[in-house]
Amino acid sequence: MRAAAIRPGDCVLDLGAGSGVLTAALARAGARVTPVEIDHELAAVLRRRFDGVVTADALRVPLPHGPFKVVANLPFGVGTAILRRLLEPGVPLERADVIVEWGLATKRAAVWPSTQLSTYWGAWFELDVTRRLPRCIFAPPPSVDAGVLRVRRRAEPLVPADDARAYAAFLARGYRGGPRAVVPWPKLKRLEAELGFDRRAEPRDLDATQWAALFLHTVRRRI
Repeated sequence: MRAAAIRPGDCVLDLGAGSGVLTAALARAGARVTPVEIDHELAAVLRRRFDGVVTADALRVPLPHGPFKVVANLPFGVGTAILRRLLEPGVPLERADVIVEWGLATKRAAVWPSTQLSTYWGAWFELDVTRRLPRCIFAPPPSVDAGVLRVRRRAEPLVPADDARAYAAFLARGYRGGPRAVVPWPKLKRLEAELGFDRRAEPRDLDATQWAALFLHTVRRRI
């Protein structure tokens, strides 16, 4: 909670609020917190303590129209699916501090090897792991360790939000065939020194900043 830097008046979602441990901490910090819980019995208990409880699936609950934050212990089975919803550039998410499976946290925050999904998200958000949480601290303990994944919206996006669809298609081609599949060889040869990569590199060898720059030097200039 303290690491999430919540300020009084912040609009915050607690997705998968459960028994309300995080909800209570958010309320004490002065946040305008919305607890979201799919289990009807747990939601009923939450309503005795908090206002604005929503009984819904985190994958389908309507998201705020204005800037908001997320502080949550995400259900491990749908962690990536929830992040896919939150990290679209058109969603006004400012920041998320979420507990997810350790493997998911480290994979999505890794600079290398990069992945197509993390590179896409990286155009608008910065992701890093702030803590490892051993399974023994949970009750009941899960089968794997967890980590706190921090997501912060970039002050300046690497790719304009209006180009999200074109950028997704560009990355899909690039991760199938490598940089040579999306950038003409002569241009790729010129750009390798400027952007700091080997033109024969595998897709995973380029980070989010380099992929975004390739897009801006090629597809974006034709839009």
